[in-house]
Amino acid sequence: MEEFNEWISYRKNLINKEMELFLEKRNNFQSIIYNAINYSIFAGGKRIRPILTLASYELFDYDILVPMPFACAIEMIHTYSLIHDDLPAMDDDDYRRGNPSCHKKFGEDIAILAGDALLNKAYEIIFNINNDKNISPEKIIEAGRVLAYASGSEGMIGGQIVDLHHEKDTLEILEYMHLHKTGALINASCKVGGIIGGADEEELVHLDEFSKNLGLAFQVKDDILDVEGKNEDIGKPSGSDIENKKLTYVTLLGVEKAKKLEKELTEKSISSLDYFGSNGDCLKNLANTLLHRKN
Repeated sequence: MEEFNEWISYRKNLINKEMELFLEKRNNFQSIIYNAINYSIFAGGKRIRPILTLASYELFDYDILVPMPFACAIEMIHTYSLIHDDLPAMDDDDYRRGNPSCHKKFGEDIAILAGDALLNKAYEIIFNINNDKNISPEKIIEAGRVLAYASGSEGMIGGQIVDLHHEKDTLEILEYMHLHKTGALINASCKVGGIIGGADEEELVHLDEFSKNLGLAFQVKDDILDVEGKNEDIGKPSGSDIENKKLTYVTLLGVEKAKKLEKELTEKSISSLDYFGSNGDCLKNLANTLLHRKN
């Protein structure tokens, strides 16, 4: 396990260094937007989504600098969604990862613009990929298409709409919401890594199955941590979902059934990787690590 923790730490540090280059602060009239962007990006995220992109690519090739622009773009899109989710008009959260939310630190106007800037920066990075990455234009376009769809009204944004406006508390609605709000970007993270790595249609099917089950398991774990997690670990007051009367797996199923579901979903995701043999071991270990995380 210590060796695998080092595997994660190496990739996380590499992702952070690359993002520092992409998001270098500028001393101009709009410098405050760079301060807000960097404040949110480097607030202590786990980098799960970009690590999934790198690990999925590594099923097919070893040079993880090749998919790195996509990995960083995905984390920027994820962070933009968190900034906007925390706004008073959305989830109205004052804290993110143990720190004041972007809008509490910089104001709602700058927070909205910081999120917008990160979304646009993500696609700027993708469109500026140099030929030295040895990625064909066809792969760049297809990976970009997958990412754009997953981030939009039929993906992440669609899930947020359901979260804000669902009329019934049912398991069907809850699963649909999180397959989109949380799961869509996790799914895209894996598929993008596979596309850039040269995965064929059958290989992408197995990555799709793995990531969909993993995305749901990830959200179930989040719901459990909201009840059982410590404030200093989860970076916000525990029990906030219940206090805000949000639809979660815990409020719908109870803690024990939610834990059972998380384990079943994790096992399903792991079994999808058997197709890749030993090449899938790192993704399997990552899924198990997420099952036992504390934040």
